[in-house]
Amino acid sequence: MKVTIAKEQLINGLQAVQNIVGSRTTLPILSNVLLKAEGSKLEFTTTDLDVTISCSVEAKVATPGSTTLPVKRFFGIIRELPTAEIEIEVDEKNLCSLRAGPSFYKIHGIAAEEFPPLTQFKENKKVTLPQEKVKAMLRKTAYAISADDTRYVLNGIFISLREDKVTMVATDGRRLALAEEEAGLGKELTGEFIVPTKAINELTRLLLPKGDVEIKFTDNQVAFTMAGEGALNVLLISKLVEGNYPNYRQVIPAESKERIALAREEFLAALRRAEFMTSDKANSVKLAFTKNNLTIMANTPEVGEGRESIAVNYKGKDFAVAFNPTYIMDPLRALENDEVFLELTDELSPGVIKVNGPFLYVLMPMRMS
Repeated sequence: MKVTIAKEQLINGLQAVQNIVGSRTTLPILSNVLLKAEGSKLEFTTTDLDVTISCSVEAKVATPGSTTLPVKRFFGIIRELPTAEIEIEVDEKNLCSLRAGPSFYKIHGIAAEEFPPLTQFKENKKVTLPQEKVKAMLRKTAYAISADDTRYVLNGIFISLREDKVTMVATDGRRLALAEEEAGLGKELTGEFIVPTKAINELTRLLLPKGDVEIKFTDNQVAFTMAGEGALNVLLISKLVEGNYPNYRQVIPAESKERIALAREEFLAALRRAEFMTSDKANSVKLAFTKNNLTIMANTPEVGEGRESIAVNYKGKDFAVAFNPTYIMDPLRALENDEVFLELTDELSPGVIKVNGPFLYVLMPMRMS
C-alpha cells in the first residue's frame, strides 16, 4: 500500500473515527484504525465492538492495500508533522513508513484481516433525513437519557418510524423529552429501536449542518451514513439496546388546567440565578403563580435564599409547584424558540413544557418542604 495525502485530510479522517477507541482494551486490534486505500480514497475505520465508525477522504493512491495501525500514536505523530503533505507506505509485514519533508517514522501495524468485519444492511429498511433536523432532534432529547445502568433500556434514545413520522424519546424516569419530524417514510416503512448513549454522543458530534443522513436498521443494529460537503463521508454503525422501551405515551398528561406563556431566555436566566441558592441536598426551586406574576424562589438553610419575579399572563388561582432547576433548564437550553409554554395542573401533577412545534417535555414535580 502506498498513498500520498494532504495532512488536513488525514487529520479530518482520523478525528472523525478515533473518539471511540479506548486506552485500555484487551484486544490490541481494537486500539487500531483500519486503513484501506483504493481508487482515489483512503478509508479509516475504528470499533469498540459496540460502535463502529468509518470515514473516507480523498488521497492519491499509488498502490492500493490495507493495514491497521495504533490510532492514538498514529494520530499523535500526524498532528505534529510540519509539512502539508504526507506519504504513507506499508510493506507486506504491516510495517508502515511515514515520510513528511525532513521527518521519517516507522510504525508496526497488525494485518487488516484481523479487524472485525462491518455489518451489511439491507436497502428496504432505510430512511433519509436532513442532518440538521436529526441533530436538532438529538439536541432536544439527549439530555434526558438515563445514566442508571440498572434500567438499561433507558440508556439511549428510542427512535420510532411510523405514519410518515420520526419520533425520538429519552427519559430517566423523572423527566421525558420527545421530538418529532415529518419524514415522508411511506406506509410500509415502520420500525422502532433504542440507540445507546455512546452512539448518540458520537452521532451528535459527527452530524453536519448541511447534507443528508441515511438511517438503515436491522433487529439488533443501526447504521447512520452522513454525506458532507467535499469528500468527507462518515458511517456510524451501532448495536442497539435490547429490550422493550416503556410506554412513554401514558406519562404524557392528556390535559392540564393552566397554560402559561413564558419568554424562554428570561425564564432560563432567572432559573440560572436562582439555582445558585440550591444545594445537592436541597435541589429544588419553587414556582409561585399569582395574578400576572411568576415568582421563582430558592431557599436553602445552609446557603441562603433567592427570589426572582417575572411578569406573565396568568389569571388563575394562586398556587405553587417545585421542580429540580436543572431539569427545567435542560430543555430551555436545548430549544431555540423565543416563547415556551408551561402547562400545569397542580403541585403534585407533572408539568409539561411545549413550544409551537413537535416537541414536548414532561417533568415530575418535587415535594415542597
